[in-house]
Amino acid sequence: MHCECKGFASMARTLPVIDVAPLFGGQRDARTRAAKAIEAACRDTGFFYVAGHGVSEATVARLDAASRRFFALPNEEKTTIAMARAGRAWRGFFPVGGELTSGKPDLKEGIYFGTELAANDPRVKAGVPMHGANLWPRRVPELRTAVLDFMDHTTRAGHAVMRGIALSLGLDEGYFARTYTGDPTILFRVFHYPPARAIDGEWGVGEHTDYGLLTLLAQDTCGGLQVKSRDGWIEAPPVPGTLVCNIGDMLDRLTGGFYRSTPHRVRNVSGRGRLSFPLFFDPAWDAVIEPLPDARAADDSRERWDRANVHAFTGTYGDYLLGKVGKVFPDLKRDVL
Repeated sequence: MHCECKGFASMARTLPVIDVAPLFGGQRDARTRAAKAIEAACRDTGFFYVAGHGVSEATVARLDAASRRFFALPNEEKTTIAMARAGRAWRGFFPVGGELTSGKPDLKEGIYFGTELAANDPRVKAGVPMHGANLWPRRVPELRTAVLDFMDHTTRAGHAVMRGIALSLGLDEGYFARTYTGDPTILFRVFHYPPARAIDGEWGVGEHTDYGLLTLLAQDTCGGLQVKSRDGWIEAPPVPGTLVCNIGDMLDRLTGGFYRSTPHRVRNVSGRGRLSFPLFFDPAWDAVIEPLPDARAADDSRERWDRANVHAFTGTYGDYLLGKVGKVFPDLKRDVL
């Protein structure tokens, strides 16, 4: 019997696990097999688990431990790195309910990070939005090294997966590095989801798609991530030694919908606080997003969660991102736009 209950997710389907180690420089046949597996996953749900990604368990464990120490702090300590203190850099802490999805407050708190840039960086001096220095909590000094190490290693994994995606599309494996991701926009979040209450419609984060090319996610053992497949919602529980990978709106746009960004959501019913660590591997800020050769886009807005047509967008990735962030944090919009 098919259930239409809100919050229901089937365990009948599982996401594939793909070993991307060959994409770091393995033999051609192994790279081709990885690319074919990525194509199948992207054509199905747009979600898969990544093994062989090069992010050590120790790196994830340090990040987890430091993050738990931070979220255990009193609110007055956490707000010493509140997002409002970062201005146009768009970094720092937000409290539970401080981030919106489709206009509704999420049941989560978190910290925003990005590529660490010095004050004399030309982009910072020019006042480019969402570029600058991260905010670091004085009471948890180890968080800085843990975050920067995870970002560095996971960014390398992002480049490897994009080589596989290029091959899966019949392009040479360096295509995206030359055109869009030589200097990628890297955004990283640490999210803490309190346990959800038995209230209909209360979500850690509601249904949405991601904005950029790829998301690479580490998560703790609580579970709660759900992915919208053709057959309905399915669970994406943690699988030891893997990262969850999903494709975003810009890959949908570039491929003319051949690879579609997939709606997903989170509800933490574990009874414990849940941590997740998504890294968004996105096009360069000033990259102009145009369909790949032979891509033929159609307006699929009626089928999308937000009724938007990503194929109608023209401009740079920075333009697209800025058009979205003000809806997520309307109170901070004036500092960025």
